[in-house]
Amino acid sequence: MKVLMLGWEFPPFISGGLGTACYGLTRAMSKLGTEVVFVLPKAVPAEYSSHVKIASPSKTVASRIAANEVFPESELENVIFRTVPSALQPYQRPENYQEVMTEMGLPAEPGFETFEITHQQVTTQEVKQENSNGGQVSGHYGGDLYSEVHRYARLATQIARDEEFDVIHAHDWMTYPAGLAVAAMTGKPLVVHIHSTEFDRSGENVNQMIYDIERQGLHGADKIIAVSCLTRDVVVARYGINAKKVSVVYNAIERNGSFVQGAKGGIAKDEKIVLFLGRITMQKGPEYFIAAAKKVLEVMDNVKFVMAGSGDMVRRTIELAAEMGIGHKVLFTGFLRGDDVDKVFRMADLFVMPSVSEPFGLVPLEALRNDVPVLISKQSGVSEILTHVLKVDFWDVNEMANKIVAVLRHPPLHATLREHGNFEVRKLSWDDAAQRCVEVYESLFPSLAPTI
Repeated sequence: MKVLMLGWEFPPFISGGLGTACYGLTRAMSKLGTEVVFVLPKAVPAEYSSHVKIASPSKTVASRIAANEVFPESELENVIFRTVPSALQPYQRPENYQEVMTEMGLPAEPGFETFEITHQQVTTQEVKQENSNGGQVSGHYGGDLYSEVHRYARLATQIARDEEFDVIHAHDWMTYPAGLAVAAMTGKPLVVHIHSTEFDRSGENVNQMIYDIERQGLHGADKIIAVSCLTRDVVVARYGINAKKVSVVYNAIERNGSFVQGAKGGIAKDEKIVLFLGRITMQKGPEYFIAAAKKVLEVMDNVKFVMAGSGDMVRRTIELAAEMGIGHKVLFTGFLRGDDVDKVFRMADLFVMPSVSEPFGLVPLEALRNDVPVLISKQSGVSEILTHVLKVDFWDVNEMANKIVAVLRHPPLHATLREHGNFEVRKLSWDDAAQRCVEVYESLFPSLAPTI
């Protein structure tokens, strides 16, 4: 099976769970012998890509790169990466697109108009325009996020013309137009993978154009992969999708790596650490974390609450902590990556994920892998597969505070959650997730496997 995979995030430059999931899936698929061509919206600098070589869609660049761009000894030996020059950023919103363009030093010129792609109709004029420059990009980026998404679709279509593949696999809304365009051009089946919906990100105040792109992608796909039953139910109820079209494939966690418990640098020895790690946005429920922290501090003084992450609610969350009089007890680290993530886990006595709507939630798995007890909201997909964790409704800050206090005050409970949770997470494998994805692919070819 050969797969053309469309995504917009991959390590080491990640802002959330999607990049981690794409890495885990492609690595496991490579082990299964599934060949993957992964199209990214921007190149990963060579100094950060020891396991793959990067190829540009530019013919002049590609001509200087060997036809086989893969290291045979690599853990991703069956994965080839293609990149398109694009201003797409993980978890980007239309309102901050121009700001990101400026930060990247890219021209914010109106480029191509937004267009719709269906299985019956595909616009090829723009692709021909790109090809007229010998494969070089014209230098014009979209005047808004939507035209940039469709520009990525045109360039991905250009790449697809030179690749051999059996199925298209598109991750989340930014790549759905690309998936539809490639499917319309080639007639190959399309699988869309939904890691998060617009309702998860924005609640009831959805961006209509993003919703429309999601809906078009979901309806145009031959199969849909959802990261949880929770997400599958949203797809069925909110987008009008037949449940038989949706398969649930849970995410997993890498098993390798050793995590030795260390000292809590900069924190008093008698202080307990409660950790929030993730994007500080409405979806993740930071205000409920702060409200619970206030209640915990009313009965326990030797506790610090660490909020690791960035997002559009950082300033508001800092102000909220100050208004509640607990600003000196809440530490904001900013966005963390790599070793810094491991360090903050080693410091933590408890990890809390109070998400309002979490399609899956990989961070609790990372916490368990690091022997950190976990408290998660019932409104998360990961709660469907974890039993040795504490669960609470995101809005019930009283119960959240009670459970935080219980873990911090009672060592036997802390030890039980840590030991059993770590054992439980070892059973979750990206190999299983990849095998499940392959089964979804094969279900599109009746001669290979029974329909899922």
